[in-house]
Amino acid sequence: MSGFGTTPAFTVGLEEELLLVDDETLALVPHAGRILARLDAGEHAGHEAYAAEIELRTSPSTSIAAAVGELADLRSRARAVGATLLGVGVHPAAEFGDAVLVDDERYRQVDGKMRGIIRRTPECALHVHVGMPDEETAVAVYNRMRSHMPLLQALAANSPWWFGTDSGLASSRGAIVTAYPGRGIPRPFLDARDWRSFVARVMEAGGLEDATFLWSDLRIHPRHGTVELRELDAQSSLEDVAALAALARALAVEAAERPQPPPEPSEVLVWASFRAMRDGVDALLLDDGRPVPLRTVLRRVLEQVRPVARALGDEEALDGVRRIVDVGGGAGRRRRAFEQGGMRRQLEDLAAETSGAPRGSAAGLRPTTGAGARQSP
Repeated sequence: MSGFGTTPAFTVGLEEELLLVDDETLALVPHAGRILARLDAGEHAGHEAYAAEIELRTSPSTSIAAAVGELADLRSRARAVGATLLGVGVHPAAEFGDAVLVDDERYRQVDGKMRGIIRRTPECALHVHVGMPDEETAVAVYNRMRSHMPLLQALAANSPWWFGTDSGLASSRGAIVTAYPGRGIPRPFLDARDWRSFVARVMEAGGLEDATFLWSDLRIHPRHGTVELRELDAQSSLEDVAALAALARALAVEAAERPQPPPEPSEVLVWASFRAMRDGVDALLLDDGRPVPLRTVLRRVLEQVRPVARALGDEEALDGVRRIVDVGGGAGRRRRAFEQGGMRRQLEDLAAETSGAPRGSAAGLRPTTGAGARQSP
């Protein structure tokens, strides 16, 4: 069943995957079933593959502020029923293989297909859905949004640490998920018929039960009637969620309204995305065919989409993108926290920010020793 045109065009819907941790040690705890039973949020909260992870989902909204307000309420309700949450791409200190899966038919299927790939460590993404009026508009927006994905992925990079050590990457999660089949940015499509043919062939090749198993970084979602940006690291700060969503939505609206430039080949975007995942806000990105500092690209893009964001009522949220860059992105904040107080400080800052405390504040967390995880020298 198609969801195109069932809501006003260019509504925004957000899905965020958050880790569940012990309130003292801040180590992963596989308590999703218990938390979700107490939360009782219907379709707005649910399982992801991992038992130490929950997903919070908003309704389609006409404003970023309303969507992020809904996430704030869901986070608060989860805390009220006993959840301590981390908004981060990968738990910085979890051991390899600490990845209990949810006992559910869908995830048993995923486990059977992915095997050891999915059993490494939980990983968490922020998904941004932008509602489309019809399939042809969705294809046009998808085609143009492809080239914007490295910029958005660099801005969202928020997982420099993995398995107790600094990965050297801005998004270690980006490296982890590339092992899954179908990741990356598929080719552009000629029209809706070409897209439908592509989906059918990929599903046949992969032995997939339905199109929700197509896990590309950017995809057209027929059931929701959206273009969905899937591969952004989960964020601790809701201000950062708002900024990323506002930029993504403005770019999508602009893509629907402007003539289409020649699409970049997928092979080019794979390398651009790798540089974004590796270097975060310090990445060089392709702009008019040449590598340019992210800050230069962002200056031009923000100038271009600001009138769109203003018309949508999202200009205030969009302003947060500059703040992300000014503080070095999520990856920069994680590394500074570790420099200031080791792994414990990094975990405390993540938990505090995810709970709504000001950035860099670990106030309200218990001052215990030992984070339930090892530290690098």
